[in-house]
Amino acid sequence: MDLRVSGGKELARISRELRTVGNGREIRKQLGKELRTAALPLVPAVRASIQAIPAATGQSSGLRSRLAKATRLSVKTTGRTASIRILVDGRKMPDGERALPAYIEGTKPNWRHPVHGHKGTWVRQQAHPYFYKVVRPLGRKSRTAVIRTLDEISKKIS
Repeated sequence: MDLRVSGGKELARISRELRTVGNGREIRKQLGKELRTAALPLVPAVRASIQAIPAATGQSSGLRSRLAKATRLSVKTTGRTASIRILVDGRKMPDGERALPAYIEGTKPNWRHPVHGHKGTWVRQQAHPYFYKVVRPLGRKSRTAVIRTLDEISKKIS
């Protein structure tokens, strides 16, 4: 489950141009730091949305905490493509739970699981969207900050 601002023409162009600039490494470092600052508010918003998912039984299994811990921000300003990603990384989940971020969001249909303590009993679990409903509205504000950062870096390069 991730939202990615990837391969944006301006971000990719600046990343390419930084390779040819004399102090490109320093500017790239600054770019990464400013992009991270612009996108960082999305991470606690996604984590709060995860924590607000209701527990059907009223008891916590710790799943919401594991999902929140798997939520992270990744900024890449090197290589052929530059990207900013906010993701709930299934690889950070325990074995057997790696697909749960997508099932809970509802991007993968038909989430079923066995009922603890009732051998052979399976139930279909309802999705509880937590990611895109939070990221889309906040993403606009972050996108504006990213564009402003890219404009500033672009002026420094020129």
